[in-house]
Amino acid sequence: MKYGESTFDILYLVFAIVSGILILRRAKNKTEKHMGLAALILGCGDAFHLLPRVLNYFVEADFTKALGIGKLVTSITMTVFYVLVYWVWLGHYKEKESRSLTVCVGVLTALRVVLCLFPQNGWLENSSDVTWGIIRNVPFVILGAVICWLYWKKRGEDRVFRFVWLYILLSFLFYIPVAVAAGIVPILGMLMLPKTVCYVLMVSTFLRATGNAKK
Repeated sequence: MKYGESTFDILYLVFAIVSGILILRRAKNKTEKHMGLAALILGCGDAFHLLPRVLNYFVEADFTKALGIGKLVTSITMTVFYVLVYWVWLGHYKEKESRSLTVCVGVLTALRVVLCLFPQNGWLENSSDVTWGIIRNVPFVILGAVICWLYWKKRGEDRVFRFVWLYILLSFLFYIPVAVAAGIVPILGMLMLPKTVCYVLMVSTFLRATGNAKK
């Protein structure tokens, strides 16, 4: 299992980071730059958690702190990723920005980041505290629901982006059990694999969008 999971993780990181760089090189406008930044931040952020996880399989060392700090970094960069996905929605569909909606996204993002920084999360001990797993993810799940709803409303208007709402929905459905209860039921950690596939599909959508724009 360690070889299969490690190979999957490395390929995902390479795909996300290389895709982000490629999209940024292709980018002709702010929306496409947001797509590239989203992919790049996703890959670089996840690397903080996945690389120690891979090394933990093959190196005799204590990776407790590295894994915990990696989870913290990933928690924040995942949040930033969805904020960028919100800005992609605004730009791609040429929506007029709603101040109240943007404020809502900003407040949920700030709340999520602040909650992640509380010492009760026990990042340095790579804690799996259920209570704080729930607390810090409440604003994140609400943020995801808002962005999922925005893309769902526009699902029939664009063939390239029509399934993004579904990728977002599934990514959260796979993520929530892991974030809340994987420390109690370790097998739930396997749900991170299909969650990662959802991210790959979102990044692939950004690649297609910028590729089509270039033609």
